Amino acid sequence: MHIGHNLHKPHKPGMRTIKTALAAAICALIYYFLDRSPAFACIGAIFGMGTDVEDGYRNGGGNRLYGTIVGGLLGMLLFRIYLGFVPDGHHTLLLVLLTFVGVVLLVMLCQVFWIGGVQPGGVVLCILLFNTPVESYVSYALNRIFDTAVGVLVALVLSYLFPRDCKAVWSERIRWLKAHFSKQEEKQEM
Repeated sequence: MHIGHNLHKPHKPGMRTIKTALAAAICALIYYFLDRSPAFACIGAIFGMGTDVEDGYRNGGGNRLYGTIVGGLLGMLLFRIYLGFVPDGHHTLLLVLLTFVGVVLLVMLCQVFWIGGVQPGGVVLCILLFNTPVESYVSYALNRIFDTAVGVLVALVLSYLFPRDCKAVWSERIRWLKAHFSKQEEKQEM
């Protein structure tokens, strides 16, 4: 495959593209009203959108969410240990050892809970160890976990509401609702 092999074909956005953009935009709108940055929620929404709910959760959203949870909690623990030795949080060689231990633990935990979480968990772990101020490492980790969960949840809800074969699925849902409410009305009339 070479670069630009599809340049001559006309492109139009498909349903998954629209759902992904809508999920990110909904996150941005929610966070606008919360007066906080939507960046990590939008990233979670983009990662969480798959071909359907199961795919979004299994291949993208779950990886992102579980990795962020494991990396965030592990990073908080390791940084707290680090602050016990270096209270002002300046960088020392001890961070090299904690990074090694942290990555080994991260991989082992992800093998138990969610194997795809290693990469996103590693990102959060390294940011906590090397790039987060002493006074905000806990709030950073917790906010990152929360924001990722919001984004993944928005993507999964949209995938549920607008599945791959949207028209057929909604027709079936409407038929079920009509049948369900018909039965309720018949019971009330008796």
